[in-house]
Amino acid sequence: MANREVLKTVLDSPSLPTLPTVASKLISITSNPETSMAEIAHLISKDIAISAKILKIANSSFYSFSSKISTVHQAVSNIGKNAIRSLVLSVSFLTIKTNYKNEVFDYEKHWQKSLSAAVAAKLIMAEIDKTDPEEIFIAALLQDIGGLILARAFPQQYEQTLIALTDDKRDIIEIERRIIGADHALIGYEVTRNWGFPAELLVPIQFHHNPESYKEGNNKLRTATNVVYLSGMITNILFSNKPQDYHQQFLEKSGKMLGFDNTVINRILRKVHTEIAEVASFFDFQIQNPKPVEEILQEANIALSLINLSYEQMNKELIAAKMELQKLANDLEEKNKRLEKLANIDGLTDVYNHRYFQNFLETEIRRSLRKKTSVSLVLFDVDHFKKFNDSYGHPAGDFILKELCKLVKKNLRDYDLIARYGGEEFILVLVETAAEDAAEITEKLREVIASHIFIDDINEYKVTASFGVATMSPAKDEFKQGDFIDFADKALYESKKKGRNKITAYTHKKKWFGHTC
Repeated sequence: MANREVLKTVLDSPSLPTLPTVASKLISITSNPETSMAEIAHLISKDIAISAKILKIANSSFYSFSSKISTVHQAVSNIGKNAIRSLVLSVSFLTIKTNYKNEVFDYEKHWQKSLSAAVAAKLIMAEIDKTDPEEIFIAALLQDIGGLILARAFPQQYEQTLIALTDDKRDIIEIERRIIGADHALIGYEVTRNWGFPAELLVPIQFHHNPESYKEGNNKLRTATNVVYLSGMITNILFSNKPQDYHQQFLEKSGKMLGFDNTVINRILRKVHTEIAEVASFFDFQIQNPKPVEEILQEANIALSLINLSYEQMNKELIAAKMELQKLANDLEEKNKRLEKLANIDGLTDVYNHRYFQNFLETEIRRSLRKKTSVSLVLFDVDHFKKFNDSYGHPAGDFILKELCKLVKKNLRDYDLIARYGGEEFILVLVETAAEDAAEITEKLREVIASHIFIDDINEYKVTASFGVATMSPAKDEFKQGDFIDFADKALYESKKKGRNKITAYTHKKKWFGHTC
């Protein structure tokens, strides 16, 4: 079957994946330079599911914006026209699953590999252009979309292709051309072109198996094609049964194509497995925790060295290898713990940071909703802290913040959380705690701080703190997470207005402040 006949069959096939309406229209309007950010935001807002995921990802470390993104318009403005298009397409495609029983195409594995390639491409592009690596994400994610399309349009021939791939030394492009009549790179390009994709996505999809075939003079597109090509090699390191071969190819090709040295290459390969797991969680995509590249290569080398060994030699080698792998696993676990601490803990005060607090609160609200219990927030800060810094100096101020956190943690329950909200402002999450109990716990903390003498190597200091308390019952009260924090903030402001060193409770239902203590 010739290319044209295959393409016509594909485009006419009822099983051809269709883009969601929002994604399809977004491609169209973003191609027009006159389209405003407001028009893009209005279009995305029509799809509640996509809007929710866009906001979740915009507020994650995928972008690491300094302030909370609360509307789709904010997300579009901060992320940018092309990047938001890529993000919407990514969210849309990662929901495509099979509708057919006994289908030979493994959708789960396809999207696992595709998402891994997208993450790898983003890491590679970040080493080249740190300002805008997001758009390459969707190009790498969809580089093998043609395989999915061929599998739907020609299920029997594609099954033959997969069987031949396990026995044939030729690559998949040659096998697809021989059995089906066209390869997935061409089909992916033609179908996405039919969907209206721009050149910056089309070219990498078309040439991702053979970037040398791209002969045009656009350096940006050539770089993107090379990056997507190399991202496929990293995916093969992670998923193929010959990771050493692809690792060697990646070392050679990334140096030749992009001028990467060993330092850059190792930096990418060290981070890729943790980035894949993290990005998968942002997109609510289920993926098994991938192994580090170092561990994959070590296991492959051990397996290779065991060939042709006697049983006794093999047993000794296996024991030694198991011990070595256990040591490596322990080292990796320790490194991951240190990385997790760096990611979640405030460096000065050794309490949780703002990012961890937001995730913890989201989880706690969901848990409270299931159990139909209340949850309380306490926002507090040190009274007149700027004057304290001006009088005693910043080292003394830092000492107060660190000791204050130790004091508060000592007087909290083990399952409650304290986090640094910003500057001298801290926030508590009191788990399964009603308003009366929250006020009692907070008053105790206020008294403990006010009566405590902070002693460093030179001086003794006394400070007080002001508190704002908010309590919500997720099963009864309708509210957003940002509103909940705002209630505690308003209560804290009331405490300061009434003279500081006080606690104020905010009553949500009647919209008035409760008693101050």
